[in-house]
Amino acid sequence: MDFDDQMQRYFGATDLGAVSPAALEAGKERLAVDFGLEQDRGRKFAMWALMYILGNAPDLDVAFKEANDRNAARDFMDMLGRVTDN
Repeated sequence: MDFDDQMQRYFGATDLGAVSPAALEAGKERLAVDFGLEQDRGRKFAMWALMYILGNAPDLDVAFKEANDRNAARDFMDMLGRVTDN
């Protein structure tokens, strides 16, 4: 699942600047519902990453059953933190 595909699917645009506040909230809700239903670990991680960027990701121990997935999410959070700190 590619980032632009996720953006288009949940928000109807690949640029969040073009999304109204109401559409943003509705997309975040749809994303959270789909995340809860998703069984594929890779897709679930991609959805969680987008939710993290948008500020509505569930805690890691709730989001991921596998320790490897939680560790990958922590790595993602660390990498994103390094990028945004610069």
